[in-house]
Amino acid sequence: MRDLGAGFKYLLKGQRWVARHGKQFGFGLLPGLITLVLYAAALVALALWGADFVGWATPFADDWTSPWQGLFRGLLTAVLFALALLLSVITFTAVTLLIGQPFYESLSEKVDRDVSPDGTAPESDLPLWRELWISARDSLRVLVRALCWGILLFGLGFIPVLGQTAVPAIGFVVTGFFLTQELTSVALQRRSVELRDRLALLRARKSLVWGFGTPLAVSFLVPFVAVFLMPGAVAGATLMARELLGEETEDGERAAGESAEGETAEAEAGHPGPYGV
Repeated sequence: MRDLGAGFKYLLKGQRWVARHGKQFGFGLLPGLITLVLYAAALVALALWGADFVGWATPFADDWTSPWQGLFRGLLTAVLFALALLLSVITFTAVTLLIGQPFYESLSEKVDRDVSPDGTAPESDLPLWRELWISARDSLRVLVRALCWGILLFGLGFIPVLGQTAVPAIGFVVTGFFLTQELTSVALQRRSVELRDRLALLRARKSLVWGFGTPLAVSFLVPFVAVFLMPGAVAGATLMARELLGEETEDGERAAGESAEGETAEAEAGHPGPYGV
């Protein structure tokens, strides 16, 4: 429970940080707005022509009598649109981070310098094109995992009672984990932490991750809210990444030292060092 509250506090700290740095917040809105327009256009197109697509994809139902043909194709159209909405929530962060990679890298560095005792921040020695490639490759790997979870949960959603209660709650928790993974990757990739080690860090502190990512996943259901929260989410994820790695903050204490439970979890997971290598 303590880590759940700590995760949520990092989300709030990130929003407060960008509120104090208005210029960073303003630039941070642009990638989210671009992504929102692209996703909105795709969903509108699906709403307009989804039924036609389902009809084209199910020629075997052309000879079905009424009302079975309409019910069958109507259900498939609704399922297709609902799945598209789920995928848009899961992939929104990854696409926004990819579009806004240069800005979010800069924002994350500024957060690190602001809270670091010596005012420095880890910097990547890789060229921009290489960072973009690594980010896109890792995001694709994570999205494949997220897609598998999404399809599984979507199928379980048809189970009476369970599908309308427990499954949506689990869906928000799972989505929150993947959102946190994408957001912390900005700071962790700059520290040369590989995807496998990033996932190990997050799994060792699941409660912290859920406290940060689950409220964010719920808020991301409202498109414009997602756009406005993205800069602060990146800032908060950078602060949380420092705790996951046990880095010092400006008060001279190890960030991870605030949670003895988290350190115990890392030790039990066999985490070999602060950078997971």
